[in-house]
This record gives sequence, C-alpha cells and structure tokens, in this order.
Amino acid sequence: MATLVHPFARHIRDVKRRLIIVGATMMVAFIVMFSISADLIEWFKRPFADDLLFYGPAEALFASIKISFLAAVVASLPVILYQFWKFVQPALLPGEQGWGIPLFLLATGFFVLGLAFCNLVILPLVIDFFVSFGLERELKPELAVGTYVDFNVKFLVAFGFAFEIPLVLSLLARTGLVSHTHLAQYRRHAAMLALILSAVITPDATLFTMLLMAIPLIVLYEIGVWGAKIFGRTPPEPSEEKEENDDQEEETSLPSGTAGDRVS
Repeated sequence: MATLVHPFARHIRDVKRRLIIVGATMMVAFIVMFSISADLIEWFKRPFADDLLFYGPAEALFASIKISFLAAVVASLPVILYQFWKFVQPALLPGEQGWGIPLFLLATGFFVLGLAFCNLVILPLVIDFFVSFGLERELKPELAVGTYVDFNVKFLVAFGFAFEIPLVLSLLARTGLVSHTHLAQYRRHAAMLALILSAVITPDATLFTMLLMAIPLIVLYEIGVWGAKIFGRTPPEPSEEKEENDDQEEETSLPSGTAGDRVS
C-alpha cells in the first residue's frame, strides 16, 4: 500500500532540494572565482595606481575570500532566481506565472547594472577624492588590501540593491498598492530618506560620499515614479468608486424572494 506524503513534508523536501542546488552552484562558482581572485583584486584596484599592502598574515586570504564570494553570488544569480521562481510558481495564478522569468531577468540585469555603474563611475571618483585629499597634505597613500576590498564591496552591494528601486516601485504600482501620484507626493521624503540611508550605508559618512550615494538614489526613485506611471494600474475615480459601493450596498441590503419584493 502506497504511503501518502504530507503536503508540508513535500514542501520541506522541495525547499531542501532547491537549497542544495543553490548551495552547490555557489560552491562551484566560489571555487572558480577564488582561482582567479588575483585578477579580481587587480580589477578592483584599477582606480588606485599603487600596490595594495597587507598587514596581517591572513589579511590577503580573507580579502580574496570576500571578493570571490561576491563574484560567486553575482555569477549564481540566474540559478538562485530560477530556483526561487520554480518554488513560488505553483502558488501563482496562470496569468501571473508568465511574468516570473522576465521579472527575475530584469532584477538580475538591474543588479549587475548597479555593480557596473558603481565600479566604473562611483568608486573611481570616491577613491580619487580620498587619495587626492591625502596627497595634498603630503601624505603617502598605503592602502591595506583588506580595508580596500571591504570599502569596495560595501559600495558595490549598496548600488546593486539600489538599482532595484525602479523595478520594485513599478511592481508595487502594478499591484495597486501605490500609485505614481502618491510616489510623486513623497519626493521630499524620499530625498531625505536617501540622505539618511547614504549616511548609514557609506563606509565613510562624509558629505562627498553621501552625495555620491544619495543623488543616484534620488534619480532611481524618479525613474521608479515614471515606471509606476507607465506600468501601474489606474486608480478608479472617487465618484466611480462611490457609485460601485452604493450599487453593491443596494444589491446586498435587500433580501431575496418575496420578502424582498414586499420591502421594495
């Protein structure tokens, strides 16, 4: 006699299987990225002309592990998002299932775009600013590889997630939770929140780094407002909504059958 599998047990088994796939993918990606960690560090240090130093026996090793792990996560994003999509797909309606893969591809693209923008535009400006500041005071820059990698990784991760803002706002508007008019009304609040987040996220909370982080956040918020305007649902007019509610009340207030005829 065949034994029935409890739905919760089947659910847990599916989660474990997908986590194993994600973990195995990230492990393979980490091994590959660690083998080229020297090239990754060399690519990271492009804005800084001098050689990086290490002051502890394991500092260079830990710096290589950090940068390899970040690269492994980025390389494994398609598999991670695909496994997540296959996990939530059975709970979605047939009309919603067609949006999954395009959305996850867009999310991956925006995240990678944020990393590229940070590495090619923001980090060179930040590093050049701080190094030039020290050189003007006749100080010789000697950067430790561990501190340098930590500084870069924090910026990269922050910008990777920041570039998801337009997609998130567009999706919220598409579901009807927000509208572009509401988002436009809270522009000042969003700008203030961007400055606060920049002060918290940036490794050195100076005015220069705060602005380099806050200005892109504000621009991304504006892009999200336009995305909400284009892809969001059009909220019903208050008069139309009131008429619909009145019609529903009239339909539900009168009892059916002969009693309803007598009341009317």
